[in-house]
Amino acid sequence: MRAFVTGSTGLLGNNLVRTLLKAGHEVVALARSASKGRRELGDTSARIVIGDMADVAGFADALEGVDVVFHTAAYFREYYSPGDHSRIIDRINVDATIELARAAHSRGVAKMLDTSSSGIIGLEPDGSPGNEETPPLRLTETNLYFMSKRKVEPLLRQFSREKGFFIASVLPGWMWGPRDAGPTASGQLTLDTVRHALPPAIPPGGTSVVDARDVAAGMLRIAEVGRSGERYILSGPFVELGEIVTRLAVLSQGKPPKVRIPFAGAMALAAFAETWSRLTHKPTPLSIEGIRMMNARLAVTAAKAQRELDVTFRPFEDTLADCVAWAKARLPKPAVAAA
Repeated sequence: MRAFVTGSTGLLGNNLVRTLLKAGHEVVALARSASKGRRELGDTSARIVIGDMADVAGFADALEGVDVVFHTAAYFREYYSPGDHSRIIDRINVDATIELARAAHSRGVAKMLDTSSSGIIGLEPDGSPGNEETPPLRLTETNLYFMSKRKVEPLLRQFSREKGFFIASVLPGWMWGPRDAGPTASGQLTLDTVRHALPPAIPPGGTSVVDARDVAAGMLRIAEVGRSGERYILSGPFVELGEIVTRLAVLSQGKPPKVRIPFAGAMALAAFAETWSRLTHKPTPLSIEGIRMMNARLAVTAAKAQRELDVTFRPFEDTLADCVAWAKARLPKPAVAAA
């Protein structure tokens, strides 16, 4: 199989490229810059193509001869920086995704896998974990990222039906893992922990988590045996944020914060952090939407993927240990004093 991976230098994309190569497949990896492509994937045999989802036509010819497009690129991390992101998030996550599907189909690509999020899945009426058919929670309607994923799904499904083009949706939980060069929120939390720079208190909440390497393996299985038009949740268990921070601190030989912030206090701190972010033009470590989503306590089940794809999910403790090891390796080496 010849695979084309967008977002190839991100947490999921990087691990997906390596999963595909290890399985014996050929990979064309889309990266926004040559330097980042070389830095993150230079140790692999992937062919790096320079391009941006804001200009699909600029790299579309690289889709010639491709069998499967694995679309992992999205406007996500930037969403938590100051400013109005409504136009750009729809441009990249909705319009450009449809453009990619059209470009792939017109060039004879057989399949496309689009990466969405389990955040668009709510809880069942009795509070049990949601599945692929569970409607989203109303609070996700204020989250532009989740809204963009909800918008693009029916458009992709319609295009798939009209053209007879295989498209499936991948819904990962909160992803963790090595090679989080961005970093994402999970990678930044890991880096802060190994630097012993954690805040003195932990906000409340929790969510379903998953190792990006397991998501990558699941995506390969979807390409092999999955069904067109289907959603596949790829996620492990629900974990409390406090438990994650405590585990990271222990793995980093540090002391976990003992103070737990109540929901109202966390919302107040997030409001202050967002105001400070707007004034300083720097990303915020806390956001009101982030606190709300963590306290929605979303849990999902990957039973469908386990049943149809035979996927497995490693223990989350193992994932955190690998995250810490990778983060430590990324830290600057201390200078050696001259004799």
